Amino acid sequence: MTGFYYASYGLVIIGALISIIASWNVKRTYKKYSSYGNLRGIRAEQVAQAILSSAGIYDVRIERVLGSLTDHYSPREKVLRLSDSVYGSTSVAAIGVAAHECGHAIQHAKGYVPLAFRSAVIPVVNIGSTLSWPVILLGLIFGWTGLIDVGIILFSLVVLFQFITLPVEFNASGRALSILRERNILYGQELDASRKVLIAAALTYVAALVSSILQLLRLVLLRRRR
Repeated sequence: MTGFYYASYGLVIIGALISIIASWNVKRTYKKYSSYGNLRGIRAEQVAQAILSSAGIYDVRIERVLGSLTDHYSPREKVLRLSDSVYGSTSVAAIGVAAHECGHAIQHAKGYVPLAFRSAVIPVVNIGSTLSWPVILLGLIFGWTGLIDVGIILFSLVVLFQFITLPVEFNASGRALSILRERNILYGQELDASRKVLIAAALTYVAALVSSILQLLRLVLLRRRR
């Protein structure tokens, strides 16, 4: 049992390596194209405002938030937050990120079902994320297999959330690239550069899902061994 227990850590290590590589890749890609300014000299927050207005969205605020690549859209608050590395930047990388977040705002405005479902399950997922490991550890300490099962189910909610996140993120990127192309905000190689940045960002979500699936598989295998 001990040998199997330690061997199962191989799944965790593989998942961690995948996540590290994906994180490194998105930072490298963003840094590379953050030095490429767009020909029109338009700033990322201006692009975001133009996209929202063209979509008939006038009740979403655009705010600056601390950090790098901490950009996000909050459906509950109807606030689109752009990070320090994006807000005020004219780079094609920053514009791609800003347009992506606008994609989420458009999803919200149009009632995109996967986004609505993801937002609805967040409270439950937070509970699962917080309690899963303490419950599993208690089950292991006291030898209560039922408690281990509960912990695995709670952790499965996290995996489910990450699975739901994939279509939401890919759809937002697809909307962003279409808008940037159709409104002639970016041209040719500029658009290709933004696409590479958004693909790299999307792969971080794929990596997170794979890592969590491997962790879940390890837990299930350990539970069966017991």
